[in-house]
Amino acid sequence: MEISKNLFTCFISLFFSLVGKDQLPFSAAGKWEPWEDRYPFIREASSFSSSSSSSNNGNNIKTYDYIIVGGGTAGCPLAATLSQKFSVLLLERGGVPFANANVSFMQNFHIALADTSPSSASQYFLSTDGVFNSRARVLGGGTCINAGFYTRAGPSYIKKAGWDSKLVNESYPWIEKQIVHKPNLAPWQRAVRDSLLEIGISPFNGFTYDHIYGTKVGGTIFDRFGRRHTAAELLASANPKKLDVLVHATVQKIDFDTSGKKPRAVGVIFKDENGNQHKAFLSKRKGSEIIVSSGAIGSPHILMLSGIGPKAELEKLNIPVVLDNKFVGQGMSDNPLNTIFVPTNRHVEQSLIQTVGITKEGVYIEASSGFGQSGDSIRCNHGVASAEIGQLSTIPPKQRTFEAIEAYRRSKKNIPHELFRGGFILEKIATPLSRGNISLVTTNADDNPSITFNYFSHPRDLKRCVDGIRIVEKIAKSKHFTNYTQCDKETLDKLLNMSVQANVNLIPKHTNNTQSLEQFCKDTVITIWHYHGGCHVGKVIAPDYRVLGVHRLRVIDGSTFEESPGTNPQATVMMMGRYMGVKILRERLGRAAGL
Repeated sequence: MEISKNLFTCFISLFFSLVGKDQLPFSAAGKWEPWEDRYPFIREASSFSSSSSSSNNGNNIKTYDYIIVGGGTAGCPLAATLSQKFSVLLLERGGVPFANANVSFMQNFHIALADTSPSSASQYFLSTDGVFNSRARVLGGGTCINAGFYTRAGPSYIKKAGWDSKLVNESYPWIEKQIVHKPNLAPWQRAVRDSLLEIGISPFNGFTYDHIYGTKVGGTIFDRFGRRHTAAELLASANPKKLDVLVHATVQKIDFDTSGKKPRAVGVIFKDENGNQHKAFLSKRKGSEIIVSSGAIGSPHILMLSGIGPKAELEKLNIPVVLDNKFVGQGMSDNPLNTIFVPTNRHVEQSLIQTVGITKEGVYIEASSGFGQSGDSIRCNHGVASAEIGQLSTIPPKQRTFEAIEAYRRSKKNIPHELFRGGFILEKIATPLSRGNISLVTTNADDNPSITFNYFSHPRDLKRCVDGIRIVEKIAKSKHFTNYTQCDKETLDKLLNMSVQANVNLIPKHTNNTQSLEQFCKDTVITIWHYHGGCHVGKVIAPDYRVLGVHRLRVIDGSTFEESPGTNPQATVMMMGRYMGVKILRERLGRAAGL
């Protein structure tokens, strides 16, 4: 709680100066519009009642054709699409993003990640690898707390996934027309772009959503005013008469009828913001389904809490076994990220990822800038964009304790402010071969499961990281960064002498030493939040995303991915929600789907 108190003290004035009004969405005409007017179907979970005079089952109990568990990156476009023809209930454990300045403004990106309070849009967790992580806890999911970069998956990924390319190419634009923008390229991003080309990561492919080898500028969900547009805004395309969205609705488990040959999903049990329990019922009409879209961590977690998973693990926590499936929660992966901080001799404009280098070495090069500490905020925690939580730390991951963080925060007020002025160059492993797992710790849905990614356990991942760090060093030394990094000798000596204490400027000094670089990769690994796996096709779900061994249950989100799509997955996860919504409607209605 200490971190969140300091955070509140540091930024409460900024919050009110930025927000002004407590309603942030804009109408199509660009005017202020209260979110309640635009999304009248969103309400608190405590308002839910399972009784309805207009129910379709004759016993006064309201039922839904689709119940979607998780109002995130995939869940929102999926709900909006299915509601065109059928009744949909969307359950989200977090609140709305619209009146949250930490979500809505780019300059507050790092603050949302630093906020560890129970009401934060991001939920902190520490993987067993010792790496600090955040998972979304807000309507709109990861699109509310990510760096905003929007880029599609490549054709080979689409083919491997078995998707209909025509429908895929219709579904991406549906997203892009509503919330995606062309970025105004920041100076730091231009320097990275030019440096990438200078060191041979070519050709330059200009501005494009496509995944192509070389250097490019991608899309962003931040508009030209720095306002974030999330997957929650895709709900504006829903049929408001057929959609109910409940926020602060934490699903405890899926309820099954086990009297038949196969378990049949019949409803979900969830808790509201006051801790009261409710049950939502699925319609008995043929084709009605519960769809889990809670993300790579949330979806396998929900399945296990509901009794679908490894039998021995479920029995340890006295969870009644609905279906024994040893693959639930297995094959988890995260794309390991390592960064180098480049200190500068001037103020740097804030920017999140806009430029990317797609290399044939199997690494992606990206950048951000301007989120370091300043004289006014030197004592504040800045989330994943801070030295104190390990992004630039020389402390091995498993030693990154809260005590170590606090010790660093106390000492850094004596560190020269110049040390924190600059930008990051990031390198991410494209398709990691290292695999981990999720396992239950408690039966409380609010608690994080135990999560292991096993970063760099596969030697090929470590080799690619070494290749990536060498690329990053070349960029940092390129002529396009000289204007940023030219310092007088006194300042440069101060930066270098303080670097060990400050945990910044970790450019490896001996790049001819592969062993040294391998250790650097292991010691400074962090996450870029591209978690995937846990509900793989052929092991947990069928190719149509129906859960194997049970009726009326699907999983549609990144937990089904073998690899993270493109350089950054949010575009494809949103596309997947739209794609599967249309596909389900067409399969159920044929031409009557009208989409």
